[in-house]
Amino acid sequence: MADKVCCPGPICGNGNNNVAGGIREAVCVHTSKVYDSCRSKECLRDIRVYLCRDAQELLNSGGIVSVKPRSAELLCVKIDVEKVQFNRGFYTIDIRFFYKIECEVSCLVGRPRIIDGLSVFDKRVVLFGGEGGARIFSSRFVEDGMDVQLCPDSNKPTAVVEVVDPILLDARVVAPEVSCNCCCCALNEVPRAIGGCFQGDDLVLGTDGYQLFITLGQFSIIRLERDIQLLMPAYDICLPRRDCSNSGAGEAQDPCAIFANFEFPIDEFFPPKQEFSDCMTGNVGGGNACGSCGCGNKNSSKCCN
Repeated sequence: MADKVCCPGPICGNGNNNVAGGIREAVCVHTSKVYDSCRSKECLRDIRVYLCRDAQELLNSGGIVSVKPRSAELLCVKIDVEKVQFNRGFYTIDIRFFYKIECEVSCLVGRPRIIDGLSVFDKRVVLFGGEGGARIFSSRFVEDGMDVQLCPDSNKPTAVVEVVDPILLDARVVAPEVSCNCCCCALNEVPRAIGGCFQGDDLVLGTDGYQLFITLGQFSIIRLERDIQLLMPAYDICLPRRDCSNSGAGEAQDPCAIFANFEFPIDEFFPPKQEFSDCMTGNVGGGNACGSCGCGNKNSSKCCN
């Protein structure tokens, strides 16, 4: 068995000077290590939409026949990481999602109108992030900073949130006497950058008048990371193979020559068949897949005969 590599440098091969497995060198790489992570599939019910002033006046005027959900866009995510007291190595991650919601409102008189507004959802998770006592400095340039060198980091782990654009499932208008006007879930202030996404229109944060509520479906992954140095095998340098030089730039190109490089779209004319997996082994394909004939009798030995 080969000795364990514990330091960067070239890796010696056998007597023929051939490196085993094609590995040339052990290199030290600075990267981020995931200490803990979780995934979330949530149906967010009854989230209020803070409408622009014109849209709020339209709702307050009455005569709303129906509201149809159109689209939801995730604008920004605000993340805050704090230590959990009396539980070493664990951290709370407070996340606030900002959404831009667009709905279609049908009135008794006139054509349907498109209204948009802001929705906010708060989420908290607890993940393990390890402990570290070192303070981290960096010489990376910070524009308008006091010094070229970055301020020392408290060595907390970095929280990363990955989110797919949410799915707008439902929308409804609620009368003032029915809606919940408690201050626990109210939005008191809108960040300037978020407010700029609505063409400078003021968002109505008050609880007077009719209110629009939505239901969202959202998928997300949350993780805690720390910087770490790892010793990894290197096969060779990574040199791009694609040539992007400016030779021939600006010259007229034959459109037929460009079209000749396109592959024939076989799948467009002959869509691929659905592959079935074996119920017992999980292998994909094969004509003996259980229930692949569509008879639904998966336990019968005569299935597909």
